[in-house]
Amino acid sequence: MDRSAAPRREVLLPSREATPPGTSQGEADMLVRFFDVQKTFDGETLVIQNLNLDIYRGEFLTLLGPSGSGKTTTLMMLAGFEPPTHGDILLAGRSLRNVPPHKRDIGLVFQNYALFPHMTVEENLAFPLLARRRRRAEIAERIAQALDMVQLGGLGKRRPNQLSGGQQQRVALARALVFEPTLVLMDEPLGALDKQLREQMQLEVRHIHERLGVTVVYVTHDQSEALTMSDRIAVFDKGAIQQLAEPQTLYDEPVNSFVAGFIGENNRLIGKVVSITGDECAVELEAGGLVYALAVNVDGVGTRTLLSLRPERVIVNPDADHCPNRFPACLEEIIYQGDHLRVRVSVCGRDDFTIKIPRSVNGSPMARGQTLTIGWNPRDCRALDAP
Repeated sequence: MDRSAAPRREVLLPSREATPPGTSQGEADMLVRFFDVQKTFDGETLVIQNLNLDIYRGEFLTLLGPSGSGKTTTLMMLAGFEPPTHGDILLAGRSLRNVPPHKRDIGLVFQNYALFPHMTVEENLAFPLLARRRRRAEIAERIAQALDMVQLGGLGKRRPNQLSGGQQQRVALARALVFEPTLVLMDEPLGALDKQLREQMQLEVRHIHERLGVTVVYVTHDQSEALTMSDRIAVFDKGAIQQLAEPQTLYDEPVNSFVAGFIGENNRLIGKVVSITGDECAVELEAGGLVYALAVNVDGVGTRTLLSLRPERVIVNPDADHCPNRFPACLEEIIYQGDHLRVRVSVCGRDDFTIKIPRSVNGSPMARGQTLTIGWNPRDCRALDAP
């Protein structure tokens, strides 16, 4: 559970009078609402700060962030295992303030699977159905459907210790879905799997979500996993959402330096804004040179800014000759990565500037120590808040 310290600030007491505002997409589409939610464990330090978040029916929303950012605490409050200190959480328009976890109609999947070791797979799946007093015939039918859904139809009589890690995770997923919950919460469910199996399970979970149309809230610190699986991603840091957007928007259009640095790779250059024209600005680099960039999050002329540039957006000679931003660079290292070359160069006062070059467009041979001309377009370079 994320309990790292956020900046100390005034903590509000629980409010019973607040009324959530209307939603732009309409109440019928909104399943979950966090309304001015705060959380503190010591009465002084907020680990969740004024969280307002709407989750829509049928979407796959990922809460992404580093350890201690508040994502798991947010999930635990929605599940009912932690109460908000202030604010309210609504599920289908109903306040969850006094609703215990077992009455929230929420399926849960955890990293450690949380299967009953003394029960068979079928008995594990039957447990939530028996707790809801379903008929035996219905229970048997639902178990069979759930096992087929996760491709474990012939393993119902086995116990968890007779299954592989991937199979146990499938059972945990089936148990969370077997009673047809309104909402499924997943907390780092694939973190214990090896890379190949984890990537396979990412697609399987995504496909199950698409087939069933169930609403999923998924917690991870793995940005690649989030980009692969999500409809929308909420990036957390220090108890607050830094950006909430679709995966492509989050990658291509980060709104601040934290998101730019946390999602994917980016080259970072520091400088001072010397002019702003429309939505673009000119930045004088600390190491010398002038860069033209998109003015996304700058405080005005004369202020420091961080320039964020994705490695795949950098152009290498001869095409770089036509770029408004153009610099000579010394080639320091070439790493072969199958479908592309990863090239590290010294440029603009940095020796860790990275370029990704698809093999299909790799022209003349390159060698360490060679001087290259590199460039990029202003619209591909984002001027953000300096850390």
